Amino acid sequence: MALGWLMVLQNVPWSEVIANAPKVAEGAKKLWHAVAGKPALPEQPASDGQTPVSLTNPALAAIEARNAALEAAVSDLHGQMFASTELIKALAEQNTQLVKRIEANRIRVLWLTVATAVLAIATIAAWLR
Repeated sequence: MALGWLMVLQNVPWSEVIANAPKVAEGAKKLWHAVAGKPALPEQPASDGQTPVSLTNPALAAIEARNAALEAAVSDLHGQMFASTELIKALAEQNTQLVKRIEANRIRVLWLTVATAVLAIATIAAWLR
């Protein structure tokens, strides 16, 4: 099982992931600002006391009902889009943090490799004396 994960992780182009992380985060921020800036559907003005047209004509009543249903659906879709962009923004920020941590770990592993090599050479030199 671990071998499968190792193969998957080895096939990931980490240099491209690291290089593109800031672009992904910036794109998510732009999407967030674009969606967050758009208002939801404007409220319909209250009736001014006149007899609604829907009471006089059944065809208009059906159209008004359909219009109300469509407005509710659009409003629901706007809410879903807003929630999706929040999720995308959060995932992009997490991706950026993950890439920074991976890069820090890569540097630590490099330093540990160098330190281990130096200690191994020193140990072999001391053993051969």
